[in-house]
Amino acid sequence: MDITLQPVTRQNFERVIALKTTPEQERFVAPNLYSLAEAAVEPDWTPLALCAGEEVVGFAMFGLEEGAGRWWIIRFMIGAGRQGQGYGTAALPKLIALMTERHAPREILLGYEPENAIAERLYARFGFVPTGELEAGEIIARLEL
Repeated sequence: MDITLQPVTRQNFERVIALKTTPEQERFVAPNLYSLAEAAVEPDWTPLALCAGEEVVGFAMFGLEEGAGRWWIIRFMIGAGRQGQGYGTAALPKLIALMTERHAPREILLGYEPENAIAERLYARFGFVPTGELEAGEIIARLEL
């Protein structure tokens, strides 16, 4: 599956903010518009459109935790209409590779809601292991590189 990670631009902005999760997943991830607003005030955060050809199928954001020097996948979502088609599985290793190429982190962290079994399974397949920490009610998982 051909997935590319593209900067969020004027050309794809509307498509990125139009992406929604399923109603059941709304409590698991912030709206993309909110994430883009966060990225505007966090200079070390990088928002990305996940694209299949010209279609925006998902959104991701990664960044450096200020003061701690730890790299995080802050957001990772696939739009409701494209879930279950392999886009998340195709995009996650590309995101990890991009972070590794640009910043050479020793580890990557992320968080997910305890009830989000789909996210838990996806992240575990790529080597993310729960640390035992909870932050804002989310399970924190680490990928050691």
